[in-house]
Amino acid sequence: MRQVQNLPLAAALLLALGVAAFVTYRELGPGASGCAAGSARMERIELLFGMGRKGGGEVGEEEWRAFLEAEVTPRFPAGLTVLTGYGQWRNATGAIAKEPSRVLLIWATSAADNSHSVEAIRAAWKTRFQQESVMRVDASSCVSF
Repeated sequence: MRQVQNLPLAAALLLALGVAAFVTYRELGPGASGCAAGSARMERIELLFGMGRKGGGEVGEEEWRAFLEAEVTPRFPAGLTVLTGYGQWRNATGAIAKEPSRVLLIWATSAADNSHSVEAIRAAWKTRFQQESVMRVDASSCVSF
């Protein structure tokens, strides 16, 4: 009779151990970094820049490239990617702002170590082009070259 009473407890324990093992595997993956063989974990930093100007008009392509050369490339000379897009968001007055945008993608060994550089880029953009904000997104990625 004792064996029947302990069966649900034993099943629950085995289930809990299985879930714990699965979660650990999912977090760590097949390698120590949690990435597939041949790749390594890096921090992905995304910055989203609105190209619209306060009062109308847009930041031009030459101005964007000059900003990259002066503010971004010196801080991240190892490389970056820029995507062109369209975005919309609710601004401080509550209106929906619609504008062309740029998405800057940077992969680094540590987002924390690069946070000062990223914040300097955001501040420079807001000051130079009178922008309310530059969206920042941090995440981890598995990267191979």
